Amino acid sequence: MRRFFRTALDILAAFLILVILHAPLLKLPYFWDEAGYYIPAALDFYRHGYLIPRATLPTGHTPLVIVYLGAAWHLLGFSSRVTRATMILVAASALVALHRLARWVAPESRELALWSVALLALCPLFFAQSSLAHLDLAAALWTTAAVLALLEQRPAAFALAAGLAVLAKETAVVLLPAAWLFAARRARERRFTAWILLALPVLPLLAWSAYYHSVTGYWTGNAQYLQYNLYSTLNPGRILLSLARRLYQVFAGGFHWLLTAAAILGWRAARKPERSAAGAEHRSALGDFYFLTAALAVAYLALLSAVGGAVLPRYLLPVFPVLYLSAALLVWNLPRRRARTGLAAVALGFVGSWFLNPPYPFPFEDNLAYADFIRLHQQAAWFLEHRAPPGRILTAWPASDELREPTLGYVGRPLAVVCVEGFAARDLAPVAADSFDLVYFYSRHWQPPDGWLGRFPALADLERRYFDYAPEVSAPDLEARYRLRLLAHFERRGQWVRIYAAGGGRIPALSGAAGLRPIPLRLRFEHQTMSGPSADGGPAKQHR
Repeated sequence: MRRFFRTALDILAAFLILVILHAPLLKLPYFWDEAGYYIPAALDFYRHGYLIPRATLPTGHTPLVIVYLGAAWHLLGFSSRVTRATMILVAASALVALHRLARWVAPESRELALWSVALLALCPLFFAQSSLAHLDLAAALWTTAAVLALLEQRPAAFALAAGLAVLAKETAVVLLPAAWLFAARRARERRFTAWILLALPVLPLLAWSAYYHSVTGYWTGNAQYLQYNLYSTLNPGRILLSLARRLYQVFAGGFHWLLTAAAILGWRAARKPERSAAGAEHRSALGDFYFLTAALAVAYLALLSAVGGAVLPRYLLPVFPVLYLSAALLVWNLPRRRARTGLAAVALGFVGSWFLNPPYPFPFEDNLAYADFIRLHQQAAWFLEHRAPPGRILTAWPASDELREPTLGYVGRPLAVVCVEGFAARDLAPVAADSFDLVYFYSRHWQPPDGWLGRFPALADLERRYFDYAPEVSAPDLEARYRLRLLAHFERRGQWVRIYAAGGGRIPALSGAAGLRPIPLRLRFEHQTMSGPSADGGPAKQHR
């Protein structure tokens, strides 16, 4: 009981710290996949008790996070603040789970445990995802708890934590072969009942798959989802390129290169005889932890290189806690002053990466660029609702849902939208000039000012061949094609939104965001059906 209360106090302390750090972000409306899938799915559970969403295209994701959000809204009310605070609680629990794991692996060093927690908390990807309603953060929490239970030789606790990890996100099932390999390594210590408990977490996934199949006719996903995330990815060239990108995301991107370099120096120092005085029991515990970390990392890298249409770094979040602890353990082999300096430099680099975008395309959700995206779209939505002439608005998802669905927090009433899949020439080819009145044109992907892909044609060709890359039309080409006139232009740290009138606008053109401030929009709860992927006759959205 004492341990339970101590854990609860630790989670509360971590939660309060994260809430303070995220204070400017708590009121933000929903972003990208939140708006397109997770919030509509959670609203379906909140309103109707549906485990499989009907207001958006079901993707087969296991329902734990959806149920968690729906329960939080029942207790505290539906709002973006409640959603973000609810997810921050998950992030705080993951940090405490990592601290517990670090104290087991290195019980002699409280400082090392704090450094590993600080690195994870400040990692730009973890920090950005801490308040977003995605599945990977919950999978990271329960995966870390499962690793600790396995190391402590508590099979029942492992079965519970691993089962919750799988229910948080189905890809967490790769934890099981890693655990079985670890158990086989220590087979002399395992009994038959322990092996049964190690296999139990697969049962929730089998039960969910059977239920999902009985409702949808698919074991997971849907026809479009499977084509995008499975059939189109099983190409040897694409798998190798995806693996290369995954390795870069883990070991180099977002100042991970500095942590990797420090860990390598620490590994070399640990090989020196004078630095290898740890006792046999301690070395055994470290060996077990490193083996399990390596098995888990290899399993995730292999799976996520073979499947998944979008190579998003957040899918790797479940292995980040154990990888950060492994790196901190290696760095700690250096002389203390050098180790602290190296870890402090990594932490400062991580904080800088909250705001500094890399010189190549990356998902906005990897750092605070997602907040810039949301704020830009708030301004554009306010302008379209209050200043622009009424009419049909041509745009691409997720802006289309932002304008149609007041529950997402961008507009106070639904606007008329004509949806296209993107702004590439192939997406605009079937669009007639008389099918819309306004154009909401925006940066859907981060493109560095120097045209990164344009400078490396070979890389652009690989992107086109294996990842369906198609460059977006330029603003002058779009204006000339449809005879558009600029009404408003918004820009924020390299991202932009342009609002056009078709065939000659009816209000004066505005430059920049001068004088335009989005009025506070109350996030209204309305019993209405969220639009499906093709409710307006537009193309289906591919949620990730």
